[in-house]
Amino acid sequence: MAFRGLHDADPLDRSVLVLQDRHRSNLVDTEQLQEVLHPRQQMRAFLSMWRMDRRIHPYVIRAGFYGIYCLGHIMIDWPLITCLVERWRPETHTFHVPFGEMTITLQDVAIILGLRIDGPAVTGTCVFDVAELCGELLGVIPPPDALRGSAISIRWLCQRLSTPAPDANEVALQWSARGFILALLGSFLFEDKKGVHVHLCFLPLLRDLM
Repeated sequence: MAFRGLHDADPLDRSVLVLQDRHRSNLVDTEQLQEVLHPRQQMRAFLSMWRMDRRIHPYVIRAGFYGIYCLGHIMIDWPLITCLVERWRPETHTFHVPFGEMTITLQDVAIILGLRIDGPAVTGTCVFDVAELCGELLGVIPPPDALRGSAISIRWLCQRLSTPAPDANEVALQWSARGFILALLGSFLFEDKKGVHVHLCFLPLLRDLM
């Protein structure tokens, strides 16, 4: 797609931008919008609640989520994020920048987040007995007020599983590791609107941490 030049990242044919009247960049172009975005971020709140016990480090590393944990300690450049939002085009699913189009690839995700992208796709089910599942994989059954449908409170997970006993055996440490990873997913990768619950459909996928 041809672009107008270094000072105008729009394509030569602006008719392809069918959502322009609802796009944030339209307000920027007309000088009606200038503030920097500060999107919802629950990761820091989660890490302040749950200091990861060193004994569960090996489980988190083997599961492939240690890279995401480390990202929680990085300061985010909000002006840069704002610029990227203004350059993102939902019509083409690409960033429109002065030198052309860019998009995010699976390799980018792997490099930035440290997630594994090789091997079979990960799939699961949303049909399960909450009490049975949590009892087996977390070692504790959540009370009704800690649940919202099939989602569990991240704060409750932190309160119950963030501090394994000094003499905790391997099974108990795995319970804590699963709770940590589950809360990590709900605070970063699969955040809901309020960032306070995470769906339990991810828990069966954490069954084997060895």
